Amino acid sequence: MEINDQDLKRFVVIFLVLGLSVLVFLLLMPIMLSIIGGLILAYTFFPIYKRLVKRIKSKNLSATIVSIIAIILIAVPLYFVTPFMINQIFELFQAAQKIDFKSIILAAFPSAPDTFVVQMIAVLNNIVSKVTSSILNALLNFLIELPTFLLNFIIILFVFFFTLRDSDKLGNFVSGLSPLNKTQEKKIVQQFKDITNSVVYGQIVTGIVQGLIAGIGLFIFGVPNALVLTFIAIILSIIPVLGPSFVWIPATIYVFLQGNTPRGIVYLLYNLFLVSYIDNFLRIYILSKKARLSQVNALIGMIGGLFFFGILGLVLGPLLIAYFVTFLQAYRENTLSGLFKTEKGPNG
Repeated sequence: MEINDQDLKRFVVIFLVLGLSVLVFLLLMPIMLSIIGGLILAYTFFPIYKRLVKRIKSKNLSATIVSIIAIILIAVPLYFVTPFMINQIFELFQAAQKIDFKSIILAAFPSAPDTFVVQMIAVLNNIVSKVTSSILNALLNFLIELPTFLLNFIIILFVFFFTLRDSDKLGNFVSGLSPLNKTQEKKIVQQFKDITNSVVYGQIVTGIVQGLIAGIGLFIFGVPNALVLTFIAIILSIIPVLGPSFVWIPATIYVFLQGNTPRGIVYLLYNLFLVSYIDNFLRIYILSKKARLSQVNALIGMIGGLFFFGILGLVLGPLLIAYFVTFLQAYRENTLSGLFKTEKGPNG
């Protein structure tokens, strides 16, 4: 096969593009999650930005206002809440060390043999020790890596601002790179929007609101270490199947054990009728039925994403799985045939 000058130039260009792509990927890899985090945050606040642009008629000013709103909603609470959170983590650690597992086991199993009691005490102590040490290690790592965290936060804000301001240019650029024809491109983009809305608004935002409402109940009814428990409730509310019941059920038992039965009943009703159902109302209000994400895909994606990407994996994991399933369904339905843009021949 003879290679002419045109083929050689094409190979050189392809080699340069691939080489530069690899170098750019390696360059951005340390901050890739921060970039993705900024993009997801921009997507979350984009409806607010869109409304502001229509009124203010200035992209720079609108993006600046939305960025300030995002900082107030995210950074300011973190700044004030973090010291209390650290203090409550240490209090929780100390309280865990003082738990009398022997009395609890004997109360639950009065006729249990001594060997069983000893083994259960050892198992429970081991579980508590591992959980508390993991929390303390995570806290220490956070404090050690605080400068890196702040740098990543600044990167997120930069990406967030410029993604909002230049959203039209970014959309046109991505559309220009797409090999799909316009009709199928709109269809795939709409499916991706539905999936992203389902994850970002239907799962993440709804989970945060549900966890916060559970946390408000913890504060109102005087449950100790309510701040840490609220954070745990938010994480559990985001993850499908689990939910905040893993927090409010033990908290309800604690309130009843304090001897105030009417208070315990009111707290139980608060959780049963408000905390447990608020997510359903929010999802109906925020999302259409077609945007619902399979709970299995969401759960697997979040757990896998949490291990692979860290806390950001709660968003990225289900998104990646949902996008992959969308392409598989398109392939199965033979919708990928004829999707791609075709160049016009000499006769048009």
